[in-house]
Amino acid sequence: MTKRSAPVDRATAEPDLTPAERDVAVRVGELHDVDFAAMAAVANVYRVAGAVRNHMEREVLRPDQLSWSGFTVLFVLWVWGDQESRHLAEQCSVTKATLTGIVSTLEGRGLVARRPNPDDGRMVVVGLTNAGTSTIERLFPKFNDHEALVTKRLSEDDRRSLAHLLREVLRSVEELDASTAAVTPIPQ
Repeated sequence: MTKRSAPVDRATAEPDLTPAERDVAVRVGELHDVDFAAMAAVANVYRVAGAVRNHMEREVLRPDQLSWSGFTVLFVLWVWGDQESRHLAEQCSVTKATLTGIVSTLEGRGLVARRPNPDDGRMVVVGLTNAGTSTIERLFPKFNDHEALVTKRLSEDDRRSLAHLLREVLRSVEELDASTAAVTPIPQ
């Protein structure tokens, strides 16, 4: 357990808090066992992820009528090649059911194609079509331009540091999930 700092008026102690963070600080400020820094870090990861996703969908993906998830599927297939649907869902951080809908939409637009897995006909392999490859190759540079725009207030060193710190949070979550999976029986 981490040692918690003494209660402070967090709403005024940290001048760069967002209005939402100030409201939360006022609400939870009197609680002595709250790790405000951890809460702020996780809440801001959530807020930033949502804001970036909305920006990218509006400014980059909307002209191609793509969602964030649709773009993610195209990107994963572009980088790693054809994927068994179960693995693709995992790589895209969606459920298999959600992936089915995304792939159906992309397939209907001629961007991906499904085929039976040659090793196991019950499984499906998803791959990019020529149109899908052209789409992701055209969109990715614009997407990356906007990645640079949304991080423009950070120096290159800050961006590298932020990426490193977020990887560490991800590793912590993966470790927690692995330890939970090791002791939690799977329902049958």
